[in-house]
Amino acid sequence: MASPLSISRRALLASLAGIGAGAALGPAASPSAEAAEAGALRAIAKEATIWGFPLVDNYRIQYSYFADRGGPEFKAPWNVIANTARVYTPEDKAIQTPNSDTPYSYIGADLRAEPLVISVPAVEAGRYYSLQFIDQYTFNFAYVGSRATGNEAGSFLLAGPGWTGRRPPGVKRVIRCETQFAFVLYRTQLFEPSDIEKVKAIQAGYKVQPLSQFLGEPAPAAAPAIDFPRPPPPEKQRNSAEFFQILGFILQFCPIHPSERALRQRFARIGIEPGKVLDAASLAPERRKVLEDGMADAWKAFAAFKAGELDTGRRTAAEGFGTRSFLKNDYMIRMASAALGIYGNSKEEALYPFYYNDSAGKALNGRDGRYTLRFDPKRSFPVNAFWSLTVYELPQSLLSANVLNRYLINSPMLPSLKRDPDGLVTLHLQHDSPGPEREANWLPVPAGPFWTTLRLYWPKPEALDRRWKQPPLVRAA
Repeated sequence: MASPLSISRRALLASLAGIGAGAALGPAASPSAEAAEAGALRAIAKEATIWGFPLVDNYRIQYSYFADRGGPEFKAPWNVIANTARVYTPEDKAIQTPNSDTPYSYIGADLRAEPLVISVPAVEAGRYYSLQFIDQYTFNFAYVGSRATGNEAGSFLLAGPGWTGRRPPGVKRVIRCETQFAFVLYRTQLFEPSDIEKVKAIQAGYKVQPLSQFLGEPAPAAAPAIDFPRPPPPEKQRNSAEFFQILGFILQFCPIHPSERALRQRFARIGIEPGKVLDAASLAPERRKVLEDGMADAWKAFAAFKAGELDTGRRTAAEGFGTRSFLKNDYMIRMASAALGIYGNSKEEALYPFYYNDSAGKALNGRDGRYTLRFDPKRSFPVNAFWSLTVYELPQSLLSANVLNRYLINSPMLPSLKRDPDGLVTLHLQHDSPGPEREANWLPVPAGPFWTTLRLYWPKPEALDRRWKQPPLVRAA
């Protein structure tokens, strides 16, 4: 892995040779040799897109949250906790499929100089909270919170790949990250709008400090400064060779895992190497086309995977989030998970049974469709914490503005929902009001394509082993 020296984008771009120089595929080669080489490079570009999309999209979000100080989504500098004392709305656009149940807190962790000590307060029994630790590959490598460690107070040490120390006194556990940067995503349950002051009090108890400060010792030398390149917008991540430019930058902070040595060697053939930034602007047109054709191939493969595996239920979101050992180098499910709902929880923490289609297999659309979801409020959703149902407009997978400012219905809302004569609850998912007598159970949807997902926080065994079946979403006549 390249050393994380002080990085200047201009210097890195100027230092490139080979593919970055924009060489043609080989003017002296025969047409058949040129075609074979182009085909090989295109296949590598496809593979690199599938493997690398989660890293690049993760970087896009981390840049907006922790590096782009003048940007609209900026939260806090690296290694400083940021609390958002509200739930997400349609105005929050950095992360696709955000939840609107749990106010978020965040740490963008730069672990190059020394570890961080992350402390949590005691949280009242019955209130769910969690800290999700996510590395640059988007693996969920650890948890702290109600399920994982309980609701008592404690301190935990987060260390990067180069740290060799031991657990210090006062620290419950050492959490090791295989990459030099990490994202810690907090969720604190909000029961109802009037509960926000209690959430703020809990958030005020979340602390982060460098290990040296925690121990009262002198700080080590600061890590070299980084000139973080601005990532391409989401659409260019899918169709422009600038994608590979960002991927090369990210890889210098990601030590090569033994299982991926050969894969990373293949990526070097198209100029993707740790710390080297492939200068997309200087590529020869034919070389750029080869790389971008490979990207298109990757997104076609994603579309086929989504249609054939996810939309049909053969594969579920539960398979797409977790540790490296859990995902077992299944890069397509990792790509799909990042594209459809980056930063999803590992299945033990939360499940996300979704609805892209109605019970008859037809895609959801609020322009001409009205839908109902009927369930038993006492036993339909097997959770230890709580459940929710949230609507997202397509293609962005963001919350949808509506006249009620209601983006979900969840279990804390059950007392306000109307019951059917048999005691069950019918939710109405449609664009226009179902009428005053049904508005308590109305979940507004956009006047166009949408999808919706359940969230089962701290699911029970029958949900994890798939004995439980989600209730059908039925299109009304």
